Formats: sequence, C-alpha cells, structure tokens
Amino acid sequence: MSRIIAGAAGGSPLANVPGNLTRPTTDRVKEALFSRLDAFNIIAGARVLDLYAGSGSLGVESGSRGADSVDLVEFDAKASAVCQRNADLLNTVTGRKVVSVHRSKVESFLDRTEDAARWDLVFLDPPYPLDEPALGAVLAKLAPHLSEAAVVVVERSSRSPEPGWPEGMERFAEKKYGETRLWFAEPGVEAAAGVDALDGVEAAAEED
Repeated sequence: MSRIIAGAAGGSPLANVPGNLTRPTTDRVKEALFSRLDAFNIIAGARVLDLYAGSGSLGVESGSRGADSVDLVEFDAKASAVCQRNADLLNTVTGRKVVSVHRSKVESFLDRTEDAARWDLVFLDPPYPLDEPALGAVLAKLAPHLSEAAVVVVERSSRSPEPGWPEGMERFAEKKYGETRLWFAEPGVEAAAGVDALDGVEAAAEED
C-alpha cells in the first residue's frame, strides 16, 4: 500500500486505484523525486498541478509538504473517486481545502483554464500508450500556464524517448530509476543558468 511519505500527513496510507488501470509511482521513486524537489525549494507555498493523477499520490504528497494549492486532474471515474478520497484525507489533516479534484480529460482541462492561471510545480504521468506527439501537444497547452520559476516533471518508461518540449519549455535534468525515467523541465528562459543554479542547490543539500 502506498503512503504519504512526509509532511503534515506523513505516514498516512493512501487509497489505491483497483486493478491495473493506472501505473502508480512507487514509494522509492516518489521519495527520490521529492528529495530532489525539496533541494529545489519549490514545494512550500507552491501551486501544484497533477495531470493524469491516478490516485493523486504526487499531488497529495505535495500538499502534505506545504504546497498552497493542488489540482488533481483525472478522467477515469474510479481513479477520480480515489483521488477524492485521498484529497479528503489531506484536507482533513490540514484543516482546509488544499487539494481539489477535477474529473476531466487533461486536454479539456487545459483548454478551459483561464489565461491568467499559473502553476509552480506540475506532474505528468501519462499512460505509456499516449504517443509522443500527443504528449507534446499537452505540454504545449501547459506551457502558457507556468509561473516564471516553475518545474515540470514528466514520468515515462525508461524505454520511452525524451518528450518533445514545446516552445517556452526546456529540459534541465533527467533521472532513471529502474523502469522509470523522470524528465525535469522549466520555462525556456536562460535554461543553462537554471541548470547551474538548481544543480548547485541540489549539491549543497546532498552535502548537508
């Protein structure tokens, strides 16, 4: 059973989507991911978007660790219901509505999002059958809704090619964990400087 690893609801068990409809992020990968994000100092106070949310594990973990707001987007009815259960758990622990669930296709959600909406941290764990052109189209819809210092995390099979980053978004890091590969991207401004700054923060955190 997966769990919330740290923060206000740390140790709490999460509801899982029954069957093999979704591909949950393992606790090992989740722990490594959030260790990296903590090094970036991006979670506290962040506006978080979890696309193809599945059980909502990544978004709910962000809320437990101090994100200001979390939007979970999931179209499947069973998975959306599980998202709501996990959101209710976190919202009860924090005493306020941190996590909101949107039962919607990702493309439709982004199409109807107001132009002024901006997120600081975005997770995308699309189903592996989603091909690269379709993923690229979603990233293109997402790009205008990123804050200036946003981080986008795309989770794919380690055998999948690098996502096609749209104009306005650039990859700055990637990491392989067994059969999973995480791609990290940011708004496309001075990407090289962003790599140096984030790697420096991460290296300092590892030395502590």
